[in-house]
Amino acid sequence: MAQPKVNMAALPAPIKEKLAELEQEWREGDITDKGFEKKKTKLLAPYVQQQIERSIQKQYVQEQVAAQRKQRRTRRRRDDDGDVDRFRSDVREEAVRAALARHSEIQLPMPMPSKRQSFHSSHVPIETPPESDSDNESTSSNHTVDSMSGPNRDSGLGFRLPGIEAAAANGHLRPPGQPRVLDIASNTRRTASQPPPDVTASSSHQVAFRTPRQDVARQANSKVSAKIQQLLNTLKRPKRKPLQEFFLDEEEELELTANQVDPNAPNPEGNTITPAIGEQLTLPTGLPRHLEAALQRYGNSTFKAPAVTSLDISGKPKETLTYGKLLSRAQKIAYFLLNKIGGRAETAIKPGDRVALVYPNSDPANFLCAFYSCLFAGVVPVAIEVPVSRKDAGSQQIGFLLGSLGIVNALTTAQCLKELPRNSSGEVAHFKGWPKLSWHVTEHLNKPPKDWQMPSRMSDDSPAYIEYTTDKDGSVMGVTISRSAMLQHCRTLTVACNYSEGEVMVSVLDFKRDVGLWHSILCSVFNGMHAIHVPYGLMKVNPASWMHMITKYKASVAVVKSRDMHWGLMAQKEHKDVRLDTIRMLLVADGANPWSLSSCDAFLNTFQSRGLKTETICPCASTTEALTISIRRPGKTGSTASGRGVLSMAGLSYGVVRVDTDDKLTSLTLQDVGVVMPGAAMVVVKVDNNPILCKTDEVGELCVASEAVGSSYWGLTGKSNQVFKVYPLGSDGSPVSQQTFTKTGLLGFLGPGGLVFVCGKTDGLMTVSGRRHNTDDIIATVLAVEPMKFIYRGRIAVFSIKVLKDERVIIIAEQRPDATEEECFQWMSRVLQAIDSIHQVGVYCLALVPPNTLPKTPLGGIHLSDTKQKFLDGLLHPTNVLMCPHTCVTNLPKPRIKPSDVGPASVMMGNLVAGTRIAGAAGRDIGSVDEETETGRKYQFLSEVLKWRAQSTPDHVLYTLMNSKGSVAGTLTCSQLHKKAERIAVLLQDKGKINTGDHVSLIFPPGLDLVAAFYGCLYVGVVPVTVRPPHPQNIQTTLPTVRMIVEVSKSRAILTTLQVIKLLKSKEATGTVDTKSWPTILDTDDLPKKKLTSYYRAPTPEMMCFLDFSVSTTGMLAGVKISHSGASALCRSQKLACELYPSRVICLCLDPYSGLGFVLWSLTSVYSGHQSILIPPSEVEANPALWLSTLSQYKVRDTFCSYSVMELCTKGLGTSVNGLKSRGVSLSAVRSLVVVAEERPRVALTTHFCTLFRTVGLATRSVSTAFGCRVNVAIGMQGASSPDPSNVYVDVRALRNDRVTLVEKGSPHGLCMMESGKILPGVKVVIAHPETKGQCADSHLGEVWVNSPHNAAGYYTIYGDDSAYADHFNSRLTTGDTNTVYARTGYLGFIKRTDLTQADGDRHDALFVVGSLDEALSMRGMRYHPIDIENTVLRCHRHICESAVFTWTNLLVVVVELDGDEKEALDLVPLITNAVLEDHYLIVGVVVLVDPGVVPINSRGEKQRMHLRDGFLADQLDPIYVAYNM
Repeated sequence: MAQPKVNMAALPAPIKEKLAELEQEWREGDITDKGFEKKKTKLLAPYVQQQIERSIQKQYVQEQVAAQRKQRRTRRRRDDDGDVDRFRSDVREEAVRAALARHSEIQLPMPMPSKRQSFHSSHVPIETPPESDSDNESTSSNHTVDSMSGPNRDSGLGFRLPGIEAAAANGHLRPPGQPRVLDIASNTRRTASQPPPDVTASSSHQVAFRTPRQDVARQANSKVSAKIQQLLNTLKRPKRKPLQEFFLDEEEELELTANQVDPNAPNPEGNTITPAIGEQLTLPTGLPRHLEAALQRYGNSTFKAPAVTSLDISGKPKETLTYGKLLSRAQKIAYFLLNKIGGRAETAIKPGDRVALVYPNSDPANFLCAFYSCLFAGVVPVAIEVPVSRKDAGSQQIGFLLGSLGIVNALTTAQCLKELPRNSSGEVAHFKGWPKLSWHVTEHLNKPPKDWQMPSRMSDDSPAYIEYTTDKDGSVMGVTISRSAMLQHCRTLTVACNYSEGEVMVSVLDFKRDVGLWHSILCSVFNGMHAIHVPYGLMKVNPASWMHMITKYKASVAVVKSRDMHWGLMAQKEHKDVRLDTIRMLLVADGANPWSLSSCDAFLNTFQSRGLKTETICPCASTTEALTISIRRPGKTGSTASGRGVLSMAGLSYGVVRVDTDDKLTSLTLQDVGVVMPGAAMVVVKVDNNPILCKTDEVGELCVASEAVGSSYWGLTGKSNQVFKVYPLGSDGSPVSQQTFTKTGLLGFLGPGGLVFVCGKTDGLMTVSGRRHNTDDIIATVLAVEPMKFIYRGRIAVFSIKVLKDERVIIIAEQRPDATEEECFQWMSRVLQAIDSIHQVGVYCLALVPPNTLPKTPLGGIHLSDTKQKFLDGLLHPTNVLMCPHTCVTNLPKPRIKPSDVGPASVMMGNLVAGTRIAGAAGRDIGSVDEETETGRKYQFLSEVLKWRAQSTPDHVLYTLMNSKGSVAGTLTCSQLHKKAERIAVLLQDKGKINTGDHVSLIFPPGLDLVAAFYGCLYVGVVPVTVRPPHPQNIQTTLPTVRMIVEVSKSRAILTTLQVIKLLKSKEATGTVDTKSWPTILDTDDLPKKKLTSYYRAPTPEMMCFLDFSVSTTGMLAGVKISHSGASALCRSQKLACELYPSRVICLCLDPYSGLGFVLWSLTSVYSGHQSILIPPSEVEANPALWLSTLSQYKVRDTFCSYSVMELCTKGLGTSVNGLKSRGVSLSAVRSLVVVAEERPRVALTTHFCTLFRTVGLATRSVSTAFGCRVNVAIGMQGASSPDPSNVYVDVRALRNDRVTLVEKGSPHGLCMMESGKILPGVKVVIAHPETKGQCADSHLGEVWVNSPHNAAGYYTIYGDDSAYADHFNSRLTTGDTNTVYARTGYLGFIKRTDLTQADGDRHDALFVVGSLDEALSMRGMRYHPIDIENTVLRCHRHICESAVFTWTNLLVVVVELDGDEKEALDLVPLITNAVLEDHYLIVGVVVLVDPGVVPINSRGEKQRMHLRDGFLADQLDPIYVAYNM
């Protein structure tokens, strides 16, 4: 009866103090639970007496209700628990409670994962913890962000766009939910959780734009950053193992680091072990010569004696088979096998063939008949489980085994055959991996003819039966048991167990394999015993049924597992009539499991009063390969009859035996499994490599030499020799015996008196950082952490995976549906603490999956290898995941420390001495333009060129605009463009009141109006600024960017169309920006007819021609000034490189708002006179085949596109290439297809594109990449007469250390790099160290510096002061050519001389761009490029469609877009963590799983990672799941 509660406030002060002291002792583990309750009850006894009487009646009612509920729960629980109770231990539960109590004093808060409410809606969603109230935390976070953000040279040049929803200046960021490739979309799937800030709230620049530091200060207080700070606080606990002193990058060295021997580890101190010899095998008189003779003897002499009794689900005898019937039915089946099988569609069976026995676990009689019929017929039986469905775990491996055995016939019962899965035609379904089987029913067969004689007995070395086993990796192998081994095994068991004729045996085990087969099928018939089989289904209903059978039949032998003993204990109401005094041997089949001791002791204590004797319990050890290894002899008493030891688990993890005390948390109590079998010998050998004998106090693998062992794995000679033919070696490496030993797969040692102790299995062995841990031990600890409330006890899987050259512990459990997310997370945290305290090992991943989702074995247990494979394949679909790589991965190399005392001059001298080539390259000479000639003056200004062309070739078509239907939407000749530009210039003068030098924003859709407006501005001397118009269906997020550029550029007017004007003044726009604050808006749809009277000509070509605004990949808005001379030089360079003439036609499919895209769209055609076919990317989105069809229709030789368009064609036309070919689309005329980009070339996308469209004539050599940046929009571009694009393979590990090492294609760490275009004429490029500014060698990675006539003139800022940033455009090398002035691109790259020859005959120098310097991640002293990590993430799982990475407070954050079901989200967390750790030696701190379309992309297809980081920290991503790796 429960103790009534006491009013603690009313207790005297001395009692309160004593209770507090008592609770403190209990928390620290100084007192057990039982002692605590006893002392507490004694203290409170005087105060509870008054409450007892009032609570008796109420308590009685509660107990009755609770008992009924417990009985129902217990019955339901047995259906799910499987074989888990073998891990139960009261001692372990107390140890876990003590360990958790100690951890609670020093436990740091762990950030709980964030989960979207729609994710697994059946569970209670997790809410984000509240923000921290600590001022110190906030201050620390702000300071850390500012200091860890890394050098940002653009931090003062432009302005970070507001939040994740802000749009890029010349390429709006793709809002969440819109299509990835293009910026113009039709709909927005969802709105942001927070609206973007109003950047027009004030006209003052200090208010309208915030600095990066202000951004960080505001974001550091968000919920997400609070969680990250919580994670950082958790990770402050020092790791158990220090990092190495030197940077190790080789795999072999990493493996040595992972398995480094602890110098403080205990070493074995005993002598070399001597073999343990079993007693001499003395056979009793009268034993049959073999099993067939035994059945014939008992079938004729005692034919009415019962051989086997099977029970139904109610516990009543279903069938009793006598020895006479057994013999008769076995002979019938034998005759049937040899004479009745075989025909047109069947293969006849002959002696030596293999057949499958497929019988349910509830039908031992038919299995017994079929098994012995095979022995009679000389056929080899292979017992397998009944396939329930085509997706059974491990079914495919069983099929492979059947195929390798050549099995084509299967024996079964009529009922079993009826219940097998069927196909649509009614035939037995074909199981995956299985051979085609002929099914035969072995019931109701005819008698054989009287003159039929059974075939002569097979030789003793021929196979008697084959029993399958599964190794650690899930492979199924067939262990061949010869007839002599089977007979010898029966004899040894008979002697060891003292079996005699007429005894009654009760068996609860599976009779088709292992101990159940050997005792209840073989030995029972060999000795003429009566075997009673209790089916598993009956045990679920009545766990004490096997004890009732012992009492009813007065059985002398029982064969059970520890789980059956535990279940019997729980069924206390069924103990009433149980008597166990007739039992002389209670064989515990899983006695080798260390955790069976608790069940044995509890069972003995409970039933000793009912006749059970201590010497009756007989644990044994056995394996499929070595059969029975040892067994405790029944009835033997005395000090040497049995033994147990309390051992240190820490010592066992090092492979040594050390005695411990049972009051410690890390102790393990073992019981013996008896002594070696009669006539056998046993040794203990080292687990690793050669079978060297262990020392007496050393744990190793048990090996047995006996005639009663398996002979081989069927068809696996090499593996058989490793297991079945072992010759133990001494310490000197010489064999110690000529006997052949067999490995058992059991780990243990030999104790005093020859007792055998087993502490684990090699299959369950996990070697983590040089220490051994057993999966059974880990499961026992997990079960001791209150598992009943949150998980199913019998549904836990523990295994290890290899990550970074070391094994990592993985725990998977099935979560109860009524457990909340917070409860599960707290339970998972306690599990980690308990395992860390008791086993001194960290758990790499702990995952909870929905109920009944783990793969099951036929008997209901967990199929471990299938579970492991599903985990690695991302198919488990967990509901909760907790990764702990920070605490588990201790073999990471130490962060590299760069030398600080080596200057640029020393580096240059070292390169010269070593003969290393200095990195530098230049395009061909562009020549000079004579400004005194008319032609020279004409080509100085683009406006002059247009006027000249309008006069000389007025009808020559310069532009052709295409629509989505493939038809021409408009054209512009030289004259038409000139006249329209004139009218726009008049509009600016008359209505705009614009003065020379003013700035005008051009807000046009991609088309011809943009070109005309640009030249109209040049005609009157104003500076045009191209701006992408706001998206009509996403005004709130795109309009603030338009407003920002207009304000930052100080535009006095806006040129646009009527449609855009309506958009700028719409109601939606009014709610986003102040529409009254727009400058003068001029409508180009209503142009005056007045002619322009005068044309503006700049006094010098160095004056500003136009402003180019765009957003960098780091999220900074910056505008650069392009002079007239720079624009003309750029066009002249492109004309020479690409051989652009008026007769040429090129096709443009890119955005015309910034960079090289704007130059190609608006400038190049006018300068060179060629025709440009313009295809807006939005039209390609509506018709993916438009671009390629246009190339084919106009037979275009040169075309320019963006990666966005290329990706859209690849995805949109991937399945319709044949349709293009059938319509006559041919790309054979394409000579140069150039992708315009400001990033590293995307080799994978380009290769995929070339492969896909090769069938329509696209040549791989024609595809290349152009490179430009803010300081120079065109540095490299494939020319008409340039060598083919070059590819090299570099070592990605060297690249992290700013080294360039070329490797062969296919190298393990090789990274393919594509050349970033040929360096344009007039351009000179060098590679410089970004910090010392010294010129690098071609073996080093450095910053790309460029000298060119078309370099930008500088940044345009709202402050008008460029002096602080002049270094970007006026930099000089500190070594090498120190006189030339360069512009710093902000991109890292290298130059390599190739074997290709240029037009001038020199060898070609190729420029390779690696990535943005500002985006590079500095981690562990190395430089990582986000795209490399992102490519690794993309390869993890087929449902990852995009990824982006960034850092935050030294943590690596990975954002992943999931293109699949939300239930697959958590599968990706361990896969991503594993892949990044393996490929880059980096630990992922946070994994954010989001919907497709969340990662922001600009118009050039480049990821805006810094905007993504801002949105993550502002909690605006609406993630599916956020995992914080511990």
